[in-house]
Amino acid sequence: MRRTERFKVESSNSLWQIYQTVPFWKVVKNFIVIQLARYTPFLNMKNWLYRVFLKMKVGKETSFALMVMPDIMFPEKITVGRNCVIGYNTTILAHEYLIKEYRIGEVIIGDEVMVGANSTILPGVTIGDHAIVSAGTLVHKDVPAGAFVGGNPMRLIYTKEEMDKRDLD
Repeated sequence: MRRTERFKVESSNSLWQIYQTVPFWKVVKNFIVIQLARYTPFLNMKNWLYRVFLKMKVGKETSFALMVMPDIMFPEKITVGRNCVIGYNTTILAHEYLIKEYRIGEVIIGDEVMVGANSTILPGVTIGDHAIVSAGTLVHKDVPAGAFVGGNPMRLIYTKEEMDKRDLD
């Protein structure tokens, strides 16, 4: 199970009650910053926007490709290590709004991680150092360090040991 905090709601669905969860002006500010970052071709500027305005923890030399969508409600719960590549149009979520509850969880992406294009990372997930996430993957559980994963639902394709052996061959 992913590491998320669960909050029950009464009456209408949890998304309908969004501004009881997160301040309206925080969402507006985050939306503007994320839209600027999604389209800017300057990697240092993206990282600066994420660190300064969204309070994300972003390591040195990490690259967010065009159109990456960090969580708009709780971006401060996202940590991305150093020298990572987050592929085109990837979504990193730190929240889930459901009918009877909402969930919030940290997303931790280790050092030198490659996340392929069009992937979605759900809240409460940790991706270990040197892992590779194939394009189009739904990351719904932890990824071991050095592993190669892919698919929807995500499955382990190669372990760290198998990846090390492949590199030697």
